Amino acid sequence: MRTIIQKIRSALALEEEELTDEFVRETIEAHILKDRRLIQRHPKDVEKLIDRIFFSMRRELDILQPYIEDEQVSEIMVNGKDHIFVEKNGMIQKAEIQFDATEDLEELIRRLAAGVRREINELNPIVDARLPDGSRVNAVYKNIALNGPILTIRKFPQKAIDMPALIKMGSITKEAADFLQSMVKAGYNCFISGGTSSGKTTFLNVLSNFIPHDERVILIEDSAELQIKQIRNLVRLECKQANVQQKGRVTMEDLIKTSLRMRPDRIIVGEVRGKEVMDMIQAMNTGHDGSLSTGHGNSISGMLRRLESMFLQAADFPIVAIRAQIAEGIDLIIHLGRLSDGSRKVLEFAEIDGVSQGEIQINMLFRYRPSKGLIRTTNHLIHTEKLELRGIAAYGN
Repeated sequence: MRTIIQKIRSALALEEEELTDEFVRETIEAHILKDRRLIQRHPKDVEKLIDRIFFSMRRELDILQPYIEDEQVSEIMVNGKDHIFVEKNGMIQKAEIQFDATEDLEELIRRLAAGVRREINELNPIVDARLPDGSRVNAVYKNIALNGPILTIRKFPQKAIDMPALIKMGSITKEAADFLQSMVKAGYNCFISGGTSSGKTTFLNVLSNFIPHDERVILIEDSAELQIKQIRNLVRLECKQANVQQKGRVTMEDLIKTSLRMRPDRIIVGEVRGKEVMDMIQAMNTGHDGSLSTGHGNSISGMLRRLESMFLQAADFPIVAIRAQIAEGIDLIIHLGRLSDGSRKVLEFAEIDGVSQGEIQINMLFRYRPSKGLIRTTNHLIHTEKLELRGIAAYGN
């Protein structure tokens, strides 16, 4: 196919007029129909070949473009040039396409990285980037990926999902949604926990809709992907990787620290993965009520343990002191999960009720049951001070 593409490119190079998609497609069809080896193929196969050549020449994502445009596809996973998988309607399946050569896949990855002013090579073999539509991109170079270059694209809905949509999908109940709306409006610090592809980013977007529009919000991300649009006074900050000379790196810690000098009402940290947890917790403890963040965890208790471990990466504090800081900073933890049928649901959320006998105390408020869904426990919200200060009724108490 590379030979065919080269011939078509040579023919197009002779054209003096501006090349439209329609003209390029007609040129591709003409070359394909003149090739005796290809004309004997089934018409559907010929049509697929024309589409493939067209996408490789005129679309940013090359042969992956149809899957980017398919709204039912939420993830694209490229494991080397020959093995491509997609997640469609919550289920993973193998795609019937492949790159002609490893070099084609590498060139695609380099273009995606360059689009956000980043680079990928043997010295910088891992890159996180994003597409213009907000889709998240992760790529790993072939020198550390044994089965060739790896490319993973996480797509996000073009139309932002709101809470009514999550209720309709069964991800959360209206009772739980109303409870969370009150908590966010009142300025409770919320942390969203969950495994890979459990819907943490989407849920963070949804919760941000409940932030009062007159507040100043600083949004900090490793790679920009959140779609927060309803807040007028919004500052977006993004981490920056070091250049070839290993200079110019800006970390999550740097951004959290500088955000405190920007007079924020709330700080939103897209995801914490390491020692920046200490700065995030301290920000929550210094008057920035209503801050939000996410992290990878298998449960609420498991997430708390991970936060402790990440905090220890930044400071060698006694574990009891770290737990006290976490319990003081985070008011509510919401845990999400992805079930075997591909659906994403809120599995539990709990209030953090301080530290007792050296352990963080959890007051479970809602818990998911397979036969009943997300139901309210018999426990009531203990700390209602923030609700009272804002004149909001303590929901369900």
